[in-house]
Amino acid sequence: MAIITKITTQQKNQDRFNVFMDYGKGEEYAFSIDSDVLIKYQLKKGMELDDFSFLEIQYQDDIRKAYNLAVNYLARRMRSEKEINDYLLKKEMDEPIIKEVIHKLTAQKYINDEEFAVAYVRTQANTTDKGPGVIKMELKEKGIKESTLLQVLEEFPLNQQIEKATKIAEKFFQKNTKESSKIQKQKLENVLMRKGYSFEVIAIAVNETEVSKEADEEMDAIRFQGEKAHRKLSKFNGYEYRQKMKQALYRKGFSIDLIERFLAEREDS
Repeated sequence: MAIITKITTQQKNQDRFNVFMDYGKGEEYAFSIDSDVLIKYQLKKGMELDDFSFLEIQYQDDIRKAYNLAVNYLARRMRSEKEINDYLLKKEMDEPIIKEVIHKLTAQKYINDEEFAVAYVRTQANTTDKGPGVIKMELKEKGIKESTLLQVLEEFPLNQQIEKATKIAEKFFQKNTKESSKIQKQKLENVLMRKGYSFEVIAIAVNETEVSKEADEEMDAIRFQGEKAHRKLSKFNGYEYRQKMKQALYRKGFSIDLIERFLAEREDS
């Protein structure tokens, strides 16, 4: 048995208290405790504590510390259950304590994976250019169940996906005027795939925005790419030079006719 000799308020945290006890060798600091736990166990000067009571109080105080950490973490934005779990693990909280905290937060409706997932999909759909594939992957990483994912992704309907993908396509075509039409299309498809859009949405977006370049614009593009290729291949001459230039420009998506026209133009200059 040990006797509580003094309880003082911590200077830096008014919600925590330092408990001093006498173990038979005089007063010494024993532990700190949250105000809620102090009140729950009605701790006061002169009270005797056995080992079991001490361990129980410490366990409840650890739960309270973990709970306060979780609430502060939730104050910044909504979190999934897995995010809370991972956060408390990083704070070196034991798993039994984390389970108690998550149970309490769920009961208080501070944690609700379904509501979190719905809010996440809406936010990503309205504020980013991510497609449903990327959003689904991110929610999986946050511990959202597959059954929930299928339901909440309905918050990002097909018409909205097409609208977003089309805007991405429009900006892409405006910025990549120095590429051949073929390469532009291939690169755009890759961009939209990486952003998580389906083949169906990509096909619609590309068809909606694909620009049929005028002959002059395509010629400008091959001149730009041709000069870049020439700088790399200028050490070659004659037939070998022409063949390597043709190969380089063909890989860039230009037609054989256009390549021949460009090479003839260059030879005449």
